[in-house]
Amino acid sequence: MPFKDYIKNVASSEIYSTWEDSAILANVLAINSFTLNRVYTEWYRSMGYNFTLTNSTAFDQSFVFGRTIFDRISRIVDESFTTYIKRYNANQPLFAQYADGRRVSREGWLSQWGSQELAQRGYTAIEILRYYYGDDIYLEQAETVSGVPVSYPGTELTIGSTGSAVAAIQNQLDRIGRTYYSVGRPTPDGIYGRQTAAAVSAFQGIFNLPQTGVVDLATWYQISQVYVALEKLAEL
Repeated sequence: MPFKDYIKNVASSEIYSTWEDSAILANVLAINSFTLNRVYTEWYRSMGYNFTLTNSTAFDQSFVFGRTIFDRISRIVDESFTTYIKRYNANQPLFAQYADGRRVSREGWLSQWGSQELAQRGYTAIEILRYYYGDDIYLEQAETVSGVPVSYPGTELTIGSTGSAVAAIQNQLDRIGRTYYSVGRPTPDGIYGRQTAAAVSAFQGIFNLPQTGVVDLATWYQISQVYVALEKLAEL
C-alpha cells in the first residue's frame, strides 16, 4: 500500500486524534523514521525473510487493515510524510523506537503519552523528539518521492508562480478534470493564474483539504496520487 496510507493507519492505531498537534506530529515523525529505517536497512530481508515490516508491536508497529483513519491524523501525515528524523553524521533515518509510556517505558524511546504531556506544556514537535532522542537529531526532508511524476518543488505554488512545477501540476489537474468535472481543466501554460487557483481549490474541496487555492506539500502529493491512480485505471 502507499507509504502515506500506511503511516496514517499506524498513527490512527497507536495514538489519539484528540491529542495536541505537536504530540501527533512528533509521533508521526517517529513512525515515519522507524518505518524508513526498516526499509533502508532491510532488517528482516537481511535475515532471509520476504517482508519488510510486521504488525506486531513487540517488534514493529500496530497496523490494522481497513481501520478508520482520523481526519486530524490524516491531515498531519499529509503535511509531514516526506520528513523524517536523522542523527548528524548518520546515513540512515533514525530507528525511532517508542512505547506507550504507561504500560511500557524504555530509556531513549519516545513515550507516546509522555509526548502528549509535553505538548500540553507547550513543547513543539522537535522539542519533544529531542527530549527523548537527544539534541543531536534533526529533521530531514526527502528530496524525491517514488511513485509520483514530480516531487514537491519545496515552495508553495500560488497566484503569480511560474515555471515547470506549475506546468506539471496544471497537466495533472487537466487529467483529473476529465474525471472530476468540478475541478475544471486549467491551461498548462506554466503560469499560476486564477483558473489554476480555482481548479486547485475545487480539488481540495473534493479531497478534504483546506480550500486555499494554494498548492502546498499536502495538496501537491494528493494531486499526484489521484493523477497516478487515474492513469493506472486508464491502462487497464
